[in-house]
Amino acid sequence: MSTTALSPWVIATRESRLALWQAEHVRDILSRRFGRPVDLLGMTTQGDQILDRALSKVGGKGLFVKELEVALEEGRAHLAVHSLKDVPMELPDGFVLAAVMEREDPRDALVSSRYASIEALPQGAVVGTSSLRRLAQLRALRPDLKIEPLRGNLDTRLRKLDDGQYDAIVLAAAGLKRLGLEGRIRALIAPSVMLPAAGQGALGIEIRTGNAELADAIASLAHMPTWLATLAERAVSRALGGSCSMPLAAFAQWREGQLVLDARLGHPSASGLVEASLSATPADAAEAEAMGQAVAQRLQEQAGPEWLAALHPAA
Repeated sequence: MSTTALSPWVIATRESRLALWQAEHVRDILSRRFGRPVDLLGMTTQGDQILDRALSKVGGKGLFVKELEVALEEGRAHLAVHSLKDVPMELPDGFVLAAVMEREDPRDALVSSRYASIEALPQGAVVGTSSLRRLAQLRALRPDLKIEPLRGNLDTRLRKLDDGQYDAIVLAAAGLKRLGLEGRIRALIAPSVMLPAAGQGALGIEIRTGNAELADAIASLAHMPTWLATLAERAVSRALGGSCSMPLAAFAQWREGQLVLDARLGHPSASGLVEASLSATPADAAEAEAMGQAVAQRLQEQAGPEWLAALHPAA
């Protein structure tokens, strides 16, 4: 069948340069693999518009996906491509994460025009990040640093650094690499030093339920080692009620056939961290999620009721 006889699949995407790269990447794979036209529907989300307040104060990272889900629900688009770390742990009824693609570099990166590493930063240096996960780990590593909020898309954050507002900023390495900005990275931060966020570096593809043809097509893009790893990570966050308002890190990597899951939980006001780890060989999604639940339980036991209550002050 010729491609002109097929109606196009439409990808809903944010309009930042990184989001468009991600959507175009998926578009090109689908077009090549299925010989079908694929269009993009660019959208501006609430998360892109609200730049003067921390996401944890205005609704969380779900603000980056809600408008895209509306486009899916109304039939204006068939799929949405997300940075998996931005996808809420629970999707609305009628939506499903149809695939998780092979992960890019999951690490955080230090970006600075003057300093080559976290250790090289002088006392009192200003470091930009709006991630509570990064804040908690930086505070544990270098309590002498001054951590300041940093919002905006990738290019905006880099411009703020170049304008001298910060001595250094911390960004996900994956986004820099995808946009050809690897040269801006002064140091890749080892997970042992700064544990990544659940899903960091991976792309998730969301669709509406009920479209078997599309679901089968998207499933062919899945990378099962990445999917199992990120399922375990996201299960840690889900079990703890995690969102961008929680200083939580969870990262799983395959080593010699085993999945090693590490997690860290910070305190919302103090400088402490609790950590937990588990190794297993999950054969399916249920076993990967069980790993995450077990690690979350260990974190809860270490943190104790007062720590956990501080993380959920409204509860």
